[in-house]
Amino acid sequence: MDNFRHNKAKNHRFKTTDGFVGSNKQHGATDTGRNQTLQPNQNAMLGDFHKRDGFHAASQIAQDTKPLSPNRQLYGNNSRSNMDNLPPVAKPKKHRNWKKIIKRSSLALIVLTLLLGGFLFAKGYWKLHKVFRGGGGAIGLEENVDPTRLKGEGDGRVNVLLLGIGGDGHEGPDLSDTILIASIDPIQKTAALLSIPRDLWVKPAGYGYMKINSVYANNKYSALAKKMNEKDAVEFGLSALDKEVEKDFGITMNYHALVDARGFEQAINTVGGVDVNVDAASTVHEVLWDDIGNKTYTLDVKQGQQHFDGRRATFYARSRHASPRGDFDRTERQRLLILALKNKIFSLGTFSNPIKISKLIDDFGDRISVNMKVNEMLRLYDLGKDIGNIASLGLADPPNNFVTTDNINGISIVRPRAGLMDFSEIQNYVRNALKDGYIANEDAKVMVLNGTETVGLASKKADFLKSYGYNISAVADAPTKNYQKTILVDLRGGIKKYTKNYLEKRLGVKAVSKLPDINIAPGTADFVIILGQNEANNF
Repeated sequence: MDNFRHNKAKNHRFKTTDGFVGSNKQHGATDTGRNQTLQPNQNAMLGDFHKRDGFHAASQIAQDTKPLSPNRQLYGNNSRSNMDNLPPVAKPKKHRNWKKIIKRSSLALIVLTLLLGGFLFAKGYWKLHKVFRGGGGAIGLEENVDPTRLKGEGDGRVNVLLLGIGGDGHEGPDLSDTILIASIDPIQKTAALLSIPRDLWVKPAGYGYMKINSVYANNKYSALAKKMNEKDAVEFGLSALDKEVEKDFGITMNYHALVDARGFEQAINTVGGVDVNVDAASTVHEVLWDDIGNKTYTLDVKQGQQHFDGRRATFYARSRHASPRGDFDRTERQRLLILALKNKIFSLGTFSNPIKISKLIDDFGDRISVNMKVNEMLRLYDLGKDIGNIASLGLADPPNNFVTTDNINGISIVRPRAGLMDFSEIQNYVRNALKDGYIANEDAKVMVLNGTETVGLASKKADFLKSYGYNISAVADAPTKNYQKTILVDLRGGIKKYTKNYLEKRLGVKAVSKLPDINIAPGTADFVIILGQNEANNF
């Protein structure tokens, strides 16, 4: 507190025993002598509370009562001598009612606790509103969702783009060292973390080719050059990265959250550090440069249960040069730390504790940017309490190995194995890994029939639908091959309403309730798709 100025004491007011502030003059018994003349206060009126501290109870002058004169007699006795002969009467001792005192003290303590708790909760809630300003949105966070509001498979999930940057004091402060997709299924109560390689080669709208870790920075700087303020420029950069991820990975980004290295470090410290069970592949021994402290830092993480404070966790998340797979190993360590932080936050009940909320938000300060509202964040927090293990996913983790390193004009990059800018395999993998909760919950059986002469059409369509999580029960040719338009048949009368909605929008048709051909044997299928020539033209 040495940074605050200390004001010199002026007109110091002394506290009375009842806790109220009194005046500077001493209080005591007032003179009620015969010669005292009391002057009425002509200006006094009820409600005259202009003094800073309200009433001065101890300063009130007692009302004058005239003392007995020699000629005044006591009522009922004309003899003064009789009065003198009376034995002295002992004054009764006042006994303190300790039960009442204890009861009042307890009530006061309860009231004080409630007031303090209410204040801290309001303070923490206000601080949350400063950080969680809104702007995003996810239908999947709502309950009892109308199926018609879901535009396509995957809308039942909640996807959050997590971005970590170095921040002030670091070389390349706005380059993204960490890019993750946190995907939550509120229906099945499952979640996954998917790492995006920072060197992934992309082509954002309005720019040439670049690494994906530069997309946020370039768009932010472009916005600043157009005289946009800092907060809006940050949001502009994050929105641009949202769009790039949506284009390359084929899923919608509902929210995004950005934090710099210092904010991440302080958050880890606030929860008392995190514990990670480090396997042999995740061990690290590397001497790193500390940009903030302007000195070297030796990172030594051995196999087994390891505790990380904020500083150690930050260097562990950023280390890559001493790892066999470089950035691929680093992204795996980042997921380990994020999951450990999530577990620690939930084990402490952080968001039910206003003091911890206030401290955590203080730590983040301006080091975090989230386009989520407070009620949306609290809903996610409630969902998170019911989620057990979170799947940790990577694009270069066998057997799911969809990217490789390459060199373009002397620049070391990461690209899809399918080919430069060919994200088809990656999108198929992401759809399979992050399936829609409504489709999984209804688990409707879908039969796919080829109603055209195009060979293999039904198999291709079935594989495509499988990637979205549909349960394909049978693939075959239709009894006749002259269907011009695709037909969707709902054999369950709309009971499986979410699957029906998704299939209607996927196929661009409205479902009918009866099969067009009595020779079609659906078996146990809930839906039958008969592919027409319009579908063949798309392939």
